[in-house]
Amino acid sequence: MAPDAVPAPAPAPAHARPGLRKIAPYWYPYTTMAKGRWLDREILEIVSTEFRDRSIEYYRYALESGVTTINGKIAKPGTIVRNGDRIENVVHRHEPPVTSRPVKILHEDQESEFIVIDKPGSIPVHATGRYFYLSLVEILQREFGYPKVYTVNRLDRLTSGLMIIGLSSSRAHVLSQEFVQGEVKKEYIARCSGEFPAEEVVVDQPLLTVDRQMGLNIVHSDGKPAQTVFTRLHYDKSTNTSVLHSHQIRVHLQYLGYPIANDPVYSETKIWGPNLGKGGIDTTPSDDRAPPVAPAHLVGTDTADSTRVPPQSDPGAETSVLPSPQLLPRETGKDIGMGSPVPLSAEAVGVITRLRNMKDEDEDWSRWRDVVFKAKGRLHPTGMPGQKLPPQNRRKRGGPAWADADKLTDTPSDEQQRQQQQSAPLTEEEALAILDPASPPGENPLLRVAPPPDAPTECGRAKQAAAQITVQEENDGALYCGECYLPLHPDPSPERLYIFLHALRYTTSLGVFETEMPEWAAKGWQWERSS
Repeated sequence: MAPDAVPAPAPAPAHARPGLRKIAPYWYPYTTMAKGRWLDREILEIVSTEFRDRSIEYYRYALESGVTTINGKIAKPGTIVRNGDRIENVVHRHEPPVTSRPVKILHEDQESEFIVIDKPGSIPVHATGRYFYLSLVEILQREFGYPKVYTVNRLDRLTSGLMIIGLSSSRAHVLSQEFVQGEVKKEYIARCSGEFPAEEVVVDQPLLTVDRQMGLNIVHSDGKPAQTVFTRLHYDKSTNTSVLHSHQIRVHLQYLGYPIANDPVYSETKIWGPNLGKGGIDTTPSDDRAPPVAPAHLVGTDTADSTRVPPQSDPGAETSVLPSPQLLPRETGKDIGMGSPVPLSAEAVGVITRLRNMKDEDEDWSRWRDVVFKAKGRLHPTGMPGQKLPPQNRRKRGGPAWADADKLTDTPSDEQQRQQQQSAPLTEEEALAILDPASPPGENPLLRVAPPPDAPTECGRAKQAAAQITVQEENDGALYCGECYLPLHPDPSPERLYIFLHALRYTTSLGVFETEMPEWAAKGWQWERSS
């Protein structure tokens, strides 16, 4: 839940692309207690292996900026996390847009304490990553007025369709057991690539999750038993796609050689190669690992600076920093497979590596000026009250850790005063000098001057230039956030926010529930393809 000190964000400006739902960026404090698996590890290693939203360079710059504290003291990349540590991080949260299609309540039974909804594709079920207010749980509570909701079945963010939501924990537990024990009949609609066989196809192949951060599953002999029955509804020659009725499983479709047509994971040749994983991949264990390779247009730039923070020693400090001459697991590739229940093959490692790289590359165009993090540490979170850390024996696990700065009565120590001075807001001239010392301050290029396109290919440079123009058109001429100076992204097309997979019908002990057919399942339906 969001701390009470954080107000609900305002809607995005009216010039957002049609078909999208956006909210304005807002300052948000994350607070957590150190988890057991984090103890005695560097904080950069922790965040770079636990989270996958950004590249390791992004996390290093963020930590060097000073916005993360441990027990009230600024944490650096090499800071060691100890038992009992409270970690706090203030970020200017830019939630990605979701579809403007509304969440629909299909059935409500207050007596039996559950509702049935139709979830649009692109909306995550729970707050995760960069999503909070645009998650399903928050929408149901804030916009529909349900005081508390308990999810029963889960749909991936990109998947649309039926979900059963408990209005009490006891009802949710009973319904969840039905799903776990296989007592619920689930029916899905999918649009896959190619001309699927006209006859019914049954796939019996066990599935295994080998990378939870990437949400990657493969066919593997050590996986859980899974069976999917596919029936073709129709074939569209113009798009060379088939609409199917099934009992789900994206991975089984890929295994057959008919991946979901717009699936960004299982239908991407850059990840799986020209065969797209048809027939499964090799599962022979291998210890081969390779470090991630930065995109060519970033090699040699200041954004690739991986200089370590010098070792620090402060016997009186609550936190400690150790020298780190060795590379971190994510920098060597050794972290790939750390979360897998089985040893990975070289082919599986390659798939995960390419999937990570593709996700990083999708973000990299906005890292032309990643040096903004060197300025971010001195930015003041607008409207965010000051911190006052309670005594260690009174610290709560999670929840808000914020107090009104005007009510602080303790006299700050010399160290606290020094940190406050370091965190003073930057003037426009100071921020500009950090970003581009050669730029004249009077023209305020901080927000509006575009870096020259520097992709390695002419096509890539053209896309960068087009993205700059689009961003300026969508943000009143600005290329960077006026509060945190992060580069802004162009709005995605609505067609790229979901995949052609829809939960159509569930048969449960409480009845049979279904949605309307998704529009993309109609004969002759066309969509905007990515170039």
